[in-house]
Amino acid sequence: MTRRPGLSARLKLTISYAGFLLLAGALLLAVVRVFLLRYVPDSPKGLLGVAPNRYLLVRVFAPAAATAMAFLLVFGLLGGWVLAGRMLAPLTRIADAARMASNGSLSHRIRMEGRTDEFRELADMFDTMLEQIQSHLGEQQRFAANASHELRTPLAISRTLLDVARNDPTRDRGELIERLHTVNTRAIDLTEALLLLTRADRRSFAREPVDLSLLAEEAAETLLPLAEQRRITLNVTGEEARTVGSAALLLRMVTNLVQNAVVHNLPADGAVTVHTEAQHGASVLRVENSGHRLPPELVPTLTEPFQRGTTRIRTDEHAGVGLGLAIVHSIVRAHDGTLDLTPRPSGGLLVTIRLPATP
Repeated sequence: MTRRPGLSARLKLTISYAGFLLLAGALLLAVVRVFLLRYVPDSPKGLLGVAPNRYLLVRVFAPAAATAMAFLLVFGLLGGWVLAGRMLAPLTRIADAARMASNGSLSHRIRMEGRTDEFRELADMFDTMLEQIQSHLGEQQRFAANASHELRTPLAISRTLLDVARNDPTRDRGELIERLHTVNTRAIDLTEALLLLTRADRRSFAREPVDLSLLAEEAAETLLPLAEQRRITLNVTGEEARTVGSAALLLRMVTNLVQNAVVHNLPADGAVTVHTEAQHGASVLRVENSGHRLPPELVPTLTEPFQRGTTRIRTDEHAGVGLGLAIVHSIVRAHDGTLDLTPRPSGGLLVTIRLPATP
């Protein structure tokens, strides 16, 4: 936005300081004039016949008063300029940091020292804002790079399969079509997951009363054949846990959690437990599964898009697209809830979600 040039804040404060100082001096002179000189008689003999009269006092006092006022003006301007500079120095540092941030440098921090005051509180808030912006920008850049890679992979595979079919007409077309169908299905699943993730981040959904216990039963019923195929025991326990939100998104959240718990489990004889309850004004959903032990440093990365972890990559038909827990995290944030991931000492993961309960 283009603005006309004006006086700087330092010059305005300097003029204000000098003006207030002159006003105080003028008031003091007025007090002397009103409460002192007015009682001095203007006779030739003066007060009690021994003191100077009013005319002589005014002639002597006026040049001294003018000199004092000139001194106050100069002192006010110089002192005000110095004081304004010291007062505005923190604001100058904040403005420099903001200017650097507007030019793309988000790594610079003010880190203003000293005791807490308004300027230092503003500097701390600005540093916190820069950290959050840098973190979000880094996440978006990683997400864009990973999404491009994930979307390019099925397209490259499809092109390779088509090149093989064109160069080798005798190849079995049924097998080729089946592999193309699998690759295209994975690309479609990835695209739908990205759209769902964007929808949850934008919070563009209608809210309605939802019972998490019913969603848990529905998700368990849907994934029961998968659990039986992998010889995993799937249990749903608990009580009503009512909240307000999108039933479709919350069902996708529960389904993703249960599917992850089933897929990332022991090869056989594993267990998955889904529990719902109302607790301290919150609706709680817990999904706990058996499995291999997870490294502690791996757990915080599980909610990042496309971060499957070295011990969680699968190559079967349930490999997923690496957005399961990222979608869960986004849906939880869109419903003003919290998501906690805790590795179990015996192996597996405990996922706890707390959403605001229905009033």
